[in-house]
Amino acid sequence: MVSPETSSSHYQSSPMAKYAGARTRPVICFSDVVLFLGGAFMSLILVWSFFSFSSISPNLTVKTNESSAKCSPEIDMKYDPTDPVYYDDPDLTYTIEKPVKNWDEKRRRWLNLHPSFITGAENRTVMVTGSQSAPCKNPIGDHLLLRFFKNKVDYCRIHGHDIFYSNALLHPKMNSYWAKLPAVKAAMIAHPEAEWIWWVDSDALFTDMDFTPPWHRYKEHNLVVHGWPGVIYNDRSWTALNAGVFLIRNCQWSMELIDTWTGMGPVSPEYAKWGQIQRSIFKDKLFPESDDQTALIYLLYKHREVYYPKIYLEGNFYFEGYWLEIVPGLTNITERYLEMEREDATLRRRHAEKVSERYGAFREERFLKGERGGKGSKRRPFVTHFTGCQPCSGDHNKMYDGDTCWNGMIKAINFADNQVMRKYGFVHSDLGKTSPLQPLPFDYPDEPW
Repeated sequence: MVSPETSSSHYQSSPMAKYAGARTRPVICFSDVVLFLGGAFMSLILVWSFFSFSSISPNLTVKTNESSAKCSPEIDMKYDPTDPVYYDDPDLTYTIEKPVKNWDEKRRRWLNLHPSFITGAENRTVMVTGSQSAPCKNPIGDHLLLRFFKNKVDYCRIHGHDIFYSNALLHPKMNSYWAKLPAVKAAMIAHPEAEWIWWVDSDALFTDMDFTPPWHRYKEHNLVVHGWPGVIYNDRSWTALNAGVFLIRNCQWSMELIDTWTGMGPVSPEYAKWGQIQRSIFKDKLFPESDDQTALIYLLYKHREVYYPKIYLEGNFYFEGYWLEIVPGLTNITERYLEMEREDATLRRRHAEKVSERYGAFREERFLKGERGGKGSKRRPFVTHFTGCQPCSGDHNKMYDGDTCWNGMIKAINFADNQVMRKYGFVHSDLGKTSPLQPLPFDYPDEPW
């Protein structure tokens, strides 16, 4: 899922040497028993001494021979055979205008020629995000975008995902919310080793650094997006899902979806017409232009039999959650998690960042099992999305003032950053301020600060 898995090594014992002499009948002697027990005892002593020596000698370098190394395959990033693959096809293009055909076959051939990438490929993920290329108009916009990006890098590092950030338009007409589709398509071609491409808007923030998506739920689906079927098919609302965060499988189905989806965007000669069609169906749509979110809802609404079976509308947790619903409760959520840690010393134990998932899984099993998330839940919100705030331009939605946006962002960023910096021995003592971090006592939070 999050990193290549190393397969367990299976060793076969070498054939036993032939007996020097044959026995005509089994004979059990007291001396044989003594020798056997003595040998077993000595073996136990040797094994015990090996592990004892290993545990107190962290700088010990153990050399492995070639045959044993082959039993534990790792990704070989220097191996790229000269056999022709789709990269050698001059007709294949990364751009959004030209479709890619037979992508599953092309990707399968690449993986077969790069076998070290096969292990763990079923849920390997590349996160894609981005922002505009010019400096922000909002005085604190660049600072906020940097911290939003740091948050994504932190999440990816903890869970073993790769990340790609684009601050340039890959197609001059596909700007604003449409810019994600050219970036996602290019990432699919550039990363045949990845099963999933995870798009996350620049103004979306991971506020539960422990949580991992329930990959098993998505085995039969090619697109995962936060949404609700009833709001699509009964209410016909353009907010029935949010396309600011989605997982898309790296496959031919997804390539064709992107082609169809793009056909309602600015590259289409019928772009203006598509905006009118969308507003005629989804009456609460606020602006006349065709947008990526309403376009996806349109496909689900008009072609349900084609798209609904392969699109998972995730509504069981905050796959992305509306910030105005989440931010006011962050202080209470912090206290709930500290109470969990006071109750169980396992969660208070200091540990390396690389094993963070183990503690997240323990908290899940011990305290959060059955908690779906959402408003009032004990669970942290997974992703907090500052829709309508526009941190770079500053042109926020008029239903709230700018200070509400910026203060909410700082609070959420520090809330998430505390989960990361805790592994480094520090936290922000005040979520509302980007202040110097404070060192933590040994048994925090059970030991008073």
